[in-house]
Amino acid sequence: MTDRSSDPTDHTDRTPDAHDPATGKPDPGTRADPAVGEGLLDEEMGPSSAMAHLYRGEVHRMKYWRERLDKTTNWAVVVMAAILTWSFSGRDNPHYLILIGVAALAVFLVMEARRYRGYEIWRTRVRLLQENVWSPGLDPERGHVDDDWRAVLAADYREPTVKISAEEAVAHRLRRVYLPLFCVLLAAWLVRISAFTPESWVETASVGMIPGLVVVAVVAAFYVGAFAVALRPRTWRAKGELRTEDLRRE
Repeated sequence: MTDRSSDPTDHTDRTPDAHDPATGKPDPGTRADPAVGEGLLDEEMGPSSAMAHLYRGEVHRMKYWRERLDKTTNWAVVVMAAILTWSFSGRDNPHYLILIGVAALAVFLVMEARRYRGYEIWRTRVRLLQENVWSPGLDPERGHVDDDWRAVLAADYREPTVKISAEEAVAHRLRRVYLPLFCVLLAAWLVRISAFTPESWVETASVGMIPGLVVVAVVAAFYVGAFAVALRPRTWRAKGELRTEDLRRE
């Protein structure tokens, strides 16, 4: 890297920006040094210390948000197990407690989807660095995945943005965790309203003054909506997400 301070033709003002003594802020009449940060990530330096620390920081953030996702999932499983245990502990226990469990899982799903959107911010940055810094460093013949990755990463640092929609985040968490849990609760509810009473299961499904047919219709609509969100064809925006079709590739 060329030493700019020893270049006699370099007339760039190297004086630090002047500051207003009253406010402590840079004087707007002074010009920022355009050479600040020059050479920080130069190719001949390899993965510089600054880049290594940047990558490590992003991995730490991603790991922290991954742990937040796991905590939400753990709470959802604990609540579901407690409700199922209590519902089947006695014949007189009301069946609608399982529906309360479905509602509780829906709340956890929304919370986890919001956290997943935050997690995707940091994972996108990590994948960008892996694809365009570490991968070319290990295998230079394949080059970069995105030649404009510096501009993309710089823009994201200036104005961080959420990378995926709320619906896609919900679909991811349904596919990975919550759809099987919802199915377990549905099966338990059907057993509870049909196997413990001689009456018709539609009549048994009633909750207070709400007819059983209405309750069944609401439950059916909820599950149809959940399956539609989880399984409908879409273009996935999540970067580097391993999905079932990816895992099946030979």
